[in-house]
Amino acid sequence: MDIEELVKKQRKYFTLGATRSVVFRCDVLEKLEMEIRVREQKICEALKADLNKSGFESYMTEIGLVLSEIRYLRRHLRSFVRPRKHLTPLAHFHGKSFTVPEPYGVALIMSPWNYPFMLCMEPLAGAIAAGNCCILKPSAYAPAVSALIRELIEASFPPEYVAVVEGGREENAALLEQRFDYIFFTGGVEVGKLVLEKASRSLTPVTLELGGKSPCIIDGTADLKTAAKRLAFGKFLNAGQTCVAPDYLLIQEDVKEQFLELFEKAVRSMYGEKPLENPDYPRIVNERHFERISGLFDGKKIRMGGERNRERLQIAPTVLDQVGADAPVMQEEIFGPVLPVLTFRQIDEAEEFVNSREKPLACYIFTKDKETERRLLSSLSFGGGCVNDTIIHLATSRMGFGGVGRSGMGSYHGRKSFETFSHEKSIVKKYNWIDLPIRYQPYTKGKERLLKLFLR
Repeated sequence: MDIEELVKKQRKYFTLGATRSVVFRCDVLEKLEMEIRVREQKICEALKADLNKSGFESYMTEIGLVLSEIRYLRRHLRSFVRPRKHLTPLAHFHGKSFTVPEPYGVALIMSPWNYPFMLCMEPLAGAIAAGNCCILKPSAYAPAVSALIRELIEASFPPEYVAVVEGGREENAALLEQRFDYIFFTGGVEVGKLVLEKASRSLTPVTLELGGKSPCIIDGTADLKTAAKRLAFGKFLNAGQTCVAPDYLLIQEDVKEQFLELFEKAVRSMYGEKPLENPDYPRIVNERHFERISGLFDGKKIRMGGERNRERLQIAPTVLDQVGADAPVMQEEIFGPVLPVLTFRQIDEAEEFVNSREKPLACYIFTKDKETERRLLSSLSFGGGCVNDTIIHLATSRMGFGGVGRSGMGSYHGRKSFETFSHEKSIVKKYNWIDLPIRYQPYTKGKERLLKLFLR
């Protein structure tokens, strides 16, 4: 595929203006939803092939979220595109002020392998709702889903409107050499830096959805039984290969033992005594990531789990106890089913520990103490999170989702997706029946007094 020619065709199609019609946008969102629905089984099969996801998990974390996002955008699109009125300052008398959203043009969406369908389709829905043309680059690490996305898009849209470029590093590099009007990237920090560097050459705006070491903080007042179940769900979903998965546990030391007993029980209840024999337990995406995660193990610290199956690329849910802040497992995002456990005596120790590190994509706080909740929410900087739960904050179209600092920039979901892929033009419309002479020369003392009156 000639990538440069594809970008030119999309740019030419965009200039024709068809994508600016609200009716057109609603129609293509409806078309996308229909094509996804008729392929639900195929999508589940592709996710099974790439990551061994169960049909239930595939619908819960990928297909269902995409369909919900598309429906939300379709319902609210007409209100999103309306000009928004703003107060007009006295100095602009007599006129009116308003903002108008417009599409950027041709957008590039680069998606990862861990949620390969959802993290490609949700940004796409926002891009086309905003009126853009779009090129999708699915991850080569999820080849079955990548091929299915290409089939779906080719059945839904002409390539000059929405197209898919498959492949690996060579295709990624070729795409980043093109000039796009917007780039949306989800993935790791190092590749995110490269995307930002390439985009800076043409001053292309970028959204980066990255990751980081997202903490889970549990104090002595928490409902430990509920916390154990919700942490086990969030940590081991997709075998820990989730950008907002709790990366490590900070727990008040006097409840640690009680909590870990409940946590181990919750894990056994979910995955069985032998998780690697559970047909619905996902696998690590490839051998390189399997080896990387395995290298983070410290046999002396394993409290639970640790079993691995190299042939099936599976690692059992694992807890590492008595982990130090300088341990290898604490130096990088784990992105796998391994939970290091650290303790604190007073909440200010946990607060200081999190604040001394890079800003995480997510933070999870389990407490019944309202003052502790208020304190941590106000003092810790993170992309988003939950109080008394994990990861569910991203499963809504009514709030934006994104990172801060090293964990990313920009956000999306629902209205935020529309705004991300739109430029907001500010307009002042002046009326001709009066034209105040104050701004025109000659500048007199009287005019200066009036100017100061207007601009106070």
